[in-house]
Amino acid sequence: MDNMKVAYETMLGLAAEMVLDEALRNYRTEKIYDAIDDALAQGDVESFRRLTDELKTIQS
Repeated sequence: MDNMKVAYETMLGLAAEMVLDEALRNYRTEKIYDAIDDALAQGDVESFRRLTDELKTIQS
């Protein structure tokens, strides 16, 4: 029975980590989209390219 408890706790830990990773990825993606909008509004080509590259990396 202890093996079942350890396995269950491990699964819960992994699930929690997956939820946290997804939340952080979504937060960062939203911030990058905001920064891309700002770069476009300011005509900052270098920042736009850097941010879109970062966005591509996150989404892959």
